[in-house]
Amino acid sequence: MPEEVPHFVPPEIQNNPFGWGPCEMPDQFKDMPYQPFSKGDRIGKISDWTGLSQDKKYLNKYQSQFGGGTQYTYYHEEDENTFHLVDTARVQKPPYQRGRHFRQGGRMMRGQGGRGGMSRLPGGSNQFQTLGKLNKLQRDRKNPNARRGWNNKQGGRSNKNNMQMKSRDASVTVRADWNTIEEMDFVRFSKLSLPTVKDPEDLVCCGSLEYYDKSYDRINVKNEKPLQRVDRLFHTVTTTDDPIIRKLVKTVGNVYATDAILACLMCCTRSNYSWDIVIEKVGDKLFFDKRDNTEFDLLTVNETAVEPPSEEANSLNSPRNLALEATFINHNFSQQVLKTGEARYKFEETNPFVSDDETDGEVASVAYRYRKWDLDNGIVLVARCEHDSVLQVPNGDLQFLTIKALNEWDSKLSGGVDWRHKLDVQRGGVLATELRNNACKLAKWTVQALLAGSDYIKFGYVSRVQVRDSSKHVILGTQQYKPTEFATQINLNMDNAWGILRCIIDLCMKQKDGKYLIMKDPNKPLIRLYDIPDNTFDSDNDENEDEEIGEKSTIPAELLPPNP
Repeated sequence: MPEEVPHFVPPEIQNNPFGWGPCEMPDQFKDMPYQPFSKGDRIGKISDWTGLSQDKKYLNKYQSQFGGGTQYTYYHEEDENTFHLVDTARVQKPPYQRGRHFRQGGRMMRGQGGRGGMSRLPGGSNQFQTLGKLNKLQRDRKNPNARRGWNNKQGGRSNKNNMQMKSRDASVTVRADWNTIEEMDFVRFSKLSLPTVKDPEDLVCCGSLEYYDKSYDRINVKNEKPLQRVDRLFHTVTTTDDPIIRKLVKTVGNVYATDAILACLMCCTRSNYSWDIVIEKVGDKLFFDKRDNTEFDLLTVNETAVEPPSEEANSLNSPRNLALEATFINHNFSQQVLKTGEARYKFEETNPFVSDDETDGEVASVAYRYRKWDLDNGIVLVARCEHDSVLQVPNGDLQFLTIKALNEWDSKLSGGVDWRHKLDVQRGGVLATELRNNACKLAKWTVQALLAGSDYIKFGYVSRVQVRDSSKHVILGTQQYKPTEFATQINLNMDNAWGILRCIIDLCMKQKDGKYLIMKDPNKPLIRLYDIPDNTFDSDNDENEDEEIGEKSTIPAELLPPNP
């Protein structure tokens, strides 16, 4: 009888032309719950049903990278009859069960000779008391405030650990008719880079600048100077309302913005508070704008601190009140340190935002540079940048300055560094604390100085006269840096900043013509791009606006599509 040859039955192979894996779900795996698992995840105690034994120092130590998952969650039927109330009150133990080594008469007491910290009381009685507790009771009787201070310290520490992060409000309410196009998290942004950006080209320079007063460089804590109120006009005009940009649109560029808007986008990975920017796409051109009557131009205070300011609206140190105070200080400081009443340095063209009834003395010292950057692949950026002052060096050259002010509001609530004690002897420590508490604000200032081409950025240290009075301040000192050196010191990578901006521009260029909004999530490290209706944020939507569309529309009339 011939030997039977084994026959190989090939398995059935499914060809998936659209991806990897089987085309259909096998019958044996249908209706079976699936929980993804990574070999890199740590495995905790399997029988730990309460979760009390987790590592409190690393709360996410045993968390899966795929999330919690609810595939194996038990859902009980809505049958309340099977539940019974359980008494969870602690039962008071009798004295003979309270201590592990307790025994009447003291035969089971440990350390009767002092080894365990126990000692007989005078008189030869069998009562024992811990020496440490006895000394502590005596200390508490002599100094009752010591125990109270210790309790307050422990209570404050526990409250700090148990304090939950309060959710912040968004800068604008997201409406139901807004469509989310993209979510961009900061982890992705931190990996971007655009190192091929060339030096900018000046298109238009306008405005006039007052010279810096060098006497303010000699101010110190012992020779402080009061901050004066300087009543001058500061123009914060958005992109599409700028008459110079309206002229440049016809000849150069396809992306338009201001230095403040660009700095906000470039430094978005350092921001914690919510902000938003309106984008309008017309043809192959993009316009980045800020909304009217918003807090975009207000300076944040302690935004990146471990303990940011309290959200209480009526508090003197609420985020909004501190932002108003910081903006007030910056405006007055940037004008007080100048030589007022003397001849100004003037550019070829005048300030485009000054009306006929305004004089130079009423307008703040500011000069504008309209600059062009080539970002490759047909993207040409045109932006308005600012200088605050000018300084003439001994060899006769002129140096343009960006002037900003750091303000101290309450040292006990903002890092514990008292400027009046530390500024003259440990200025580096004071600046390090500010870099930690205001990383986003300092980075935006540095980016604005780099975009404008300022030779130096000057910082003023301004503090309150009284901690509980936000209306009176004194100047305690000044400090200056070259923007490139300061960017290196604060770990600001301009290649990464240009990469973030280019990523946002490319994403917006892919969209159809219309209005969009970029908003930083108030509680998560990401920004979202929304597609919003064209009439969003318009104060007046009357149909008669069409006759005056060249004046009231945010986009220049030459770029608007013709009416049907």
